[in-house]
Amino acid sequence: MFGITVRDHVMIAHSFQGEVFGPAQRLHGATYVVDATFRRRDLDDDNIVVDIGLATNELGAVLADLNYRNLDDEPAFAGVNTSTEFLAKVIADRLAERVHDGALGEGARGLAGISVVLHESHVAWASYERSL
Repeated sequence: MFGITVRDHVMIAHSFQGEVFGPAQRLHGATYVVDATFRRRDLDDDNIVVDIGLATNELGAVLADLNYRNLDDEPAFAGVNTSTEFLAKVIADRLAERVHDGALGEGARGLAGISVVLHESHVAWASYERSL
């Protein structure tokens, strides 16, 4: 399986519900380094996985919808604990929509999957991987 990874970052605010979250139940901020990996079994006719420039742009566009937002105020996340794991899935799913809509070019239609890793710090991260 071939893969390329592009990286960006996003800054959000949110809070959690539930004793398991301890002090994170209060409003707090997080800055995530975000890695999105695009995978395919065989390279396309240009010998690439996907256009790296388009992949970078589309990751940036997905993150722009979340950046500098208090996720507690976003209707799409009402009543949801926006954990790092949950946000990795949201970003992967939104990237998958863009692939299906053609935003990453015709060659991207041959992609087999996407994985997204959100790095909370240098010692902790969460990920989500999905098929296309």
